[in-house]
Amino acid sequence: MAILQCSQCSSTQETYPPKYKCEKCGGLLEYTYDFDKLKRLKPSGPFAFWRYKRLLPETQNIITLGEGGTPLHEAERLAKRLSLNSVYLKDETRNPTNSYRDRCATLMVSNALDLEHDAVLCASSGNLSASLAAYCAKAALTCHIIVPKMVDVGKLAQMLIYDAVIDEDGEYVDESIERAESLAQEMRWYQATAELNPLVIEAQKTIAFEVMEQFGVPDWFIVSMGSGGTIHSVWKGFRELQALGRTDTLPRMIGVQADGCAPIVNAHLKGQLKPIAASKPSTRALSILVRDPLNGRWALETIKESQGMAVAVSDSEIFEAEQEVARLEGIFVEPSSSATIAALKKLVHQGAINKSEKVVCLMTGSGLKATDVLQALTKKRKTAVVGLELSTKEKILRILSQKDAYGYELWKKLGKSMTRAAVYQHLNDLLKKGMVIAYEKEQRKYFKTTKRGKRVLKAIDALKTLL
Repeated sequence: MAILQCSQCSSTQETYPPKYKCEKCGGLLEYTYDFDKLKRLKPSGPFAFWRYKRLLPETQNIITLGEGGTPLHEAERLAKRLSLNSVYLKDETRNPTNSYRDRCATLMVSNALDLEHDAVLCASSGNLSASLAAYCAKAALTCHIIVPKMVDVGKLAQMLIYDAVIDEDGEYVDESIERAESLAQEMRWYQATAELNPLVIEAQKTIAFEVMEQFGVPDWFIVSMGSGGTIHSVWKGFRELQALGRTDTLPRMIGVQADGCAPIVNAHLKGQLKPIAASKPSTRALSILVRDPLNGRWALETIKESQGMAVAVSDSEIFEAEQEVARLEGIFVEPSSSATIAALKKLVHQGAINKSEKVVCLMTGSGLKATDVLQALTKKRKTAVVGLELSTKEKILRILSQKDAYGYELWKKLGKSMTRAAVYQHLNDLLKKGMVIAYEKEQRKYFKTTKRGKRVLKAIDALKTLL
């Protein structure tokens, strides 16, 4: 039986609904277990995520698309290139929506059904939103997604095809998360944002369980870091295996960030206990573009406890590694995944990793989700338009281009998919940009598309023909 416990003051909370913050001290909450009782339990069933059901918080309804059980690929050519004996790639691109976040989606959507929710909310820069959209479609739940300004087009395409309700809020995902926290409370939707639901950590720890069964415990385990939750999850998984008496050794954890956005790495190098928020973060690896990581403390603790390392790599090193792992091993991964390969190369060059040591790199998602590398390879520069078909502002402009409407009427035509306050915020933005005008009629405030607004719609249509 799982207990939700504060990592700072050790106070316990109700197991469900899942909460991320302690009501007493504000510390982060995570699930803990009575490992003495669990020692006699063994994984059962096919080699897949739900094989470890008894090592997870209790779940009644199970919504699955066949996630987990992903390959651990021995990267022989890459190892030879780096003069190492043993390099393995945990290939999470083989999950149903091509990322490790399917593990989170299956557990959280199942929990949402257990708690009788009919709608799920998530703020994410891509992978988790795409996963949740798919699993919500399977479960017949409405999936509400808040994305930041920059999103990988491939991930956005998945959200669209799975019929998620998408809204844009914030320059960075940090701001999207703040919006999701308040909106879930306001609308009483199930909170499935990674940083705000401790079930995410539980779901991702199964990566360690699988590696243990496939290979054992490596000397080094390399993970890219955005909010910092993933590296903590893998470490938690190995520590639980130790508590269960299934291993005497633990890996040393290496956390990787882009040098243009490295709040956790910078804090580690300066010996600080919490991340140093990036003032102007920048990287093409959008999955790890997080200005002020909410789980950064956990990541820093993981690196320290495991006697690991934190490494920053450049976008050019990430891009080069992305091509290298594809050409040498036939695996096309997104930039945040190839960042682990870039870090491995750097550490080998520095002599920090020995030839005889065994290394596992986590490949979090498919390169088909992140089109930046494809654009670079073809030497084409295209402007990425976030949410082309389902951009809320575009939808409002298209509605108004057909007929003038007032706010409540627009809200209904948009399918009541967001709060009315959000609709009016979009209208105010369009007013400021001169794309709509407002006028009074029958004691109501009507909105009308301007010539500029119509020109914008034509420009979007023209751009679509080029993509």
